[in-house]
Amino acid sequence: MPKILSLSLITASLILAVTEFPSTTIAGTCASKCGPPPIQFTPGKLIRIEVVNSTRFPVKIQKPDITDPISLQPGQELQLQQKEATQPNMSLLFWDENGSPLQATISKPNFATLRVELRPTWGFRGDRAVYILDNGRVKIL
Repeated sequence: MPKILSLSLITASLILAVTEFPSTTIAGTCASKCGPPPIQFTPGKLIRIEVVNSTRFPVKIQKPDITDPISLQPGQELQLQQKEATQPNMSLLFWDENGSPLQATISKPNFATLRVELRPTWGFRGDRAVYILDNGRVKIL
């Protein structure tokens, strides 16, 4: 009888411990932990790109096949207009003239503007381009 009683107490203790401390591997929604939604524009609409150099050195920017490299001085801001509404998969390349890695921070201040702020980073490679896909999504490469 004492063996059955002690076995019952151990079993009850294990059941209570499992229900009191549930596993952390239970899946759930990300309603409160998802982070901001990705930046996206309406496909086919003209957008303006604002580029800000927040580094201490000149930075080169270029829209391939459209512009030659443009030098952007520290603290300088440049606005680029999209030439055509149907321009698919547009990209903006950027690099530090000294070869230092850069970090691009993107934001959408209004419905038709993409703001790209270039900052120095200590990352291994850094960012090199902002890519606007033909579905309107924006990626940093």
